[in-house]
Amino acid sequence: MSSQRQAYPVALVLGGIVSVQIGAAFAFELFDRLGPGGTVFLRVTLAALVVGAVWRPRVRGVSRDAMRQAAAFGFTLAAMNWSFYEGLERVPLGIAVTLEFVGPLGVAVAGSRRPRDLLWVATAAAGILLLSPGLGSDLDATGAALCLLAGAFWAAYIILSERVGRSFADGQGLALALALGAVLLVPVGIADGGAALLEPELLAAGLAVALLSSAIPYSLELEALRRLPRATFGVLMSLEPAVAAMVGFIALGQGVGAGEALAIGLVVAASAGALRSAAVVPRDG
Repeated sequence: MSSQRQAYPVALVLGGIVSVQIGAAFAFELFDRLGPGGTVFLRVTLAALVVGAVWRPRVRGVSRDAMRQAAAFGFTLAAMNWSFYEGLERVPLGIAVTLEFVGPLGVAVAGSRRPRDLLWVATAAAGILLLSPGLGSDLDATGAALCLLAGAFWAAYIILSERVGRSFADGQGLALALALGAVLLVPVGIADGGAALLEPELLAAGLAVALLSSAIPYSLELEALRRLPRATFGVLMSLEPAVAAMVGFIALGQGVGAGEALAIGLVVAASAGALRSAAVVPRDG
């Protein structure tokens, strides 16, 4: 592949990463009006409407096993996004994404049989310890725990997305999962957002978050995967914590200290090494 031809899919991946983090920054700005619960409910609901309109999912003829997979996928999507937004309210964007990224890193290492991957585990663990409240950082403990929980659900998302992709045509499984996720988020959405969820201004902002965090990056990543080796894609995705820190600084004024920057760098390095030979699935969350 020529350098010019390779630059295009690389730009697609980087564009998707930046889009996701700008979407997260937009979401953070909505927390004062809608709370994390209201924001995530609005985002997932609007994403479900957009994806559903595109794929028009049908349940007729779908096996029970496939429906169970879609249901598990929907629960995972809802839990991943809710726990991440709750964590994001408490810790800076770059650190939140760094902690969450242990999910795909864990999946990559678990699927490997190479002893040297233990080095990547140790490197990532060192980064996480530097961010651990009471050890190397003064982060909010609840926020850090919620981001790590989001990472666990991201790992489950990767596994379930592969299964749902085999059981449904095109994006129909994702459309069903998003619809269920939206329903599951109704209680926290109403509790946090209340009547503000119906304000046109906030609905427009929620649509922007849904597009930036879901529809746009998902489309860009799928297009990039048609042109890039999975190993290259995985290494590029490992840049997400660093991009999140940059967006958090520029858009939200969230700086990071030297120790936190070192921790992010360690997790990025570990992720790049572990994901190089792993198949990484783009996330909708």
